[in-house]
Amino acid sequence: MKLLRVGEKGKEKPALLDSQNNFRDLSKIISDFNPQNLNFETLKKIKDQEINSLPVINKKERIGPCIINPSNFFAIGLNYKAHAEETNSAAPKEPIVFNKSPNCIIGPYDDVVIPKDSKCLDHEVEIALVIGKKAKYVDHNNAQEFVLGYCVCNDISERDWQKNKGGQWVKGKSGDTFGPIGPYLVTKDEIKDIFNLNLTLDLNGKRRQTGNTSLMIFNFNYLISHISQFMTLMPGDIITTGTPSGVGMGMNPPDYLKEGDQMTLKVDFLGEQSTKLSKEN
Repeated sequence: MKLLRVGEKGKEKPALLDSQNNFRDLSKIISDFNPQNLNFETLKKIKDQEINSLPVINKKERIGPCIINPSNFFAIGLNYKAHAEETNSAAPKEPIVFNKSPNCIIGPYDDVVIPKDSKCLDHEVEIALVIGKKAKYVDHNNAQEFVLGYCVCNDISERDWQKNKGGQWVKGKSGDTFGPIGPYLVTKDEIKDIFNLNLTLDLNGKRRQTGNTSLMIFNFNYLISHISQFMTLMPGDIITTGTPSGVGMGMNPPDYLKEGDQMTLKVDFLGEQSTKLSKEN
């Protein structure tokens, strides 16, 4: 299934993309795609519906972030060797885990707003996974049992804040619009091979990033198992899993995002998002 949230900001309805690419309203079945409903029981409830009997939502309506209000938004740093190399960093021997604020989540077509003091804003096309049931001390071989689905994520990063403002990376990763996700939360049965997905990012129509999940240093299963050794993952938690090379910071000279830039992200089976850069008022 491809699950999404449709409507004005703060008034989104949970929806399903049907086989004819119609948006089907799920709001009489569940209230929203939030931690209370992001579980396998909800998926079964939706699958048991007669989809064609559900109301159709106008496709001109805004598509919001595919999930909302996760308790945790984890991210993985330097998880593609070529990206580590372009940032002059050694490939990590253990996953680099950091937090993004859940408040940074926006929709897949919303503007990314450049904060007033930002000078080094950068893009990172990634694949995020969403946890579907409580996960603690997960065995690597069983990790997919805990995944509700996958979505496109742009791990927007302010490099000066990330690198030079002291402490952990969270300062440079958590601005108000630094987490576009969606358009869809795609369940595992829709994805042919999660370990062989292409991901790309174009900036103003020119290719900047190209990667494939086969090139990840730590794959999805390893990441779930690893993180669950240290903390309990809960339904609705997001883990965004790292970016391939081609970020602005890695260029010589660095080429950062500016007002009016347009980013288009694509991932096999997960869809496409397109966001524009605007300045903070």
